[in-house]
Amino acid sequence: MEKKDTKHIKISEFNYPLPDERIAKFPLAERDQSKLLVYRQGEVSEDRFTSLPNYLEPGEMMVFNNTKVIQARLHFRKETGALIEVFCLEPIAPNDYVLSFQQTRHCAWLCMIGNLKKWKEGTLKRTIQVKDKEITLCATRGECRGTSHWVDFSWDDESITFADVLEAVGELPIPPYLNRETQESDKKTYQTVYSKIKGSVAAPTAGLHFTENVLKALDERGIDREELTLHVGAGTFKPVKSEEIEGHEMHTEYISVNKRTIQKLIAHGGRTVAVGTTSVRTLESLYYMGIILSQNPDANQEELHVKQWMPYENTQKLSAIESLQHILDYMERHSLDALHTSTQIIIAPGYEYKIVKKIVTNFHQPQSTLLLLVSAFVKGDWRKIYDYALAHDFRFLSYGDSSILIP
Repeated sequence: MEKKDTKHIKISEFNYPLPDERIAKFPLAERDQSKLLVYRQGEVSEDRFTSLPNYLEPGEMMVFNNTKVIQARLHFRKETGALIEVFCLEPIAPNDYVLSFQQTRHCAWLCMIGNLKKWKEGTLKRTIQVKDKEITLCATRGECRGTSHWVDFSWDDESITFADVLEAVGELPIPPYLNRETQESDKKTYQTVYSKIKGSVAAPTAGLHFTENVLKALDERGIDREELTLHVGAGTFKPVKSEEIEGHEMHTEYISVNKRTIQKLIAHGGRTVAVGTTSVRTLESLYYMGIILSQNPDANQEELHVKQWMPYENTQKLSAIESLQHILDYMERHSLDALHTSTQIIIAPGYEYKIVKKIVTNFHQPQSTLLLLVSAFVKGDWRKIYDYALAHDFRFLSYGDSSILIP
């Protein structure tokens, strides 16, 4: 497919029948006992997830997204009795996740609001118990930004952080397609065993299959493991409404990559195995950040933001190692231990992968940008994979089974 044709892909060509009973509503009791679909050079077979290390070569490097899902849904009841849901998407003041979680007394977030028509004005208040203290949490609605709103949060105790507030009364936002309430068990099962950095409103679900035993088996096989952070936004569930993907605006997601990870990527020849589409998007975005730095070595971290269509409009050719070296040089010039920036990249048929050579991923929704990403990786062969999964009782979506894709 010509790059110029990518924008004109019809999303209807990425539809398939997904009956509700094929969507896994809950995870398996043992994470690593899920089925593993193996796609290797066009051939499809199946195995157990515990066998994953067998499909990797000793000396390969595997990259995981260590983001942690936050309890991002807050509920308030108005004096009229109306229930308002405030869903925290990303911090605005301060606009850094770590700083926002550390705030005491006040912070502001960009939020989606449920039952918005019932909250025209005024401040919502709720008395809550946090760390054996009774405090009043207030939410004041600010300006509208697209489908979201600025919301100021305040509370009357400076010993309590916003992280404490969310931990005490926030609800974990499980995916809308599960069509069920969040349960206590989700607090554990909807996090990867290696999650560390708070900030996501959805789990990087390919990672949900990993257990300490599987990680140990990877180590024993000589697989190098590295982590990066991409905070998954609610936009990951945003359906493509336009007929052609040119009309779909990708959401911005925030990423953090350590200097050591860049060094390791270079040492591995600029090639790696990605766990999940979020790791894929981060790793491939790095290539384009290197391109930006090759043209503008003095760019600040915000200017490294990868725009949605940059991969299809960029004409500069660098090897993955050259591009990563530009990032490493930049980090050394500025004494940075980690690169903090963002990406809006869309990976769709016509995209040429630069860094990722194998992907571990779940089965995605019909007509989703994630399915486009998979199709680009397997050169349009996605239907063979999904037909096999549907015919062989694989479980779909976040709590479903997994696959390893080796083109």
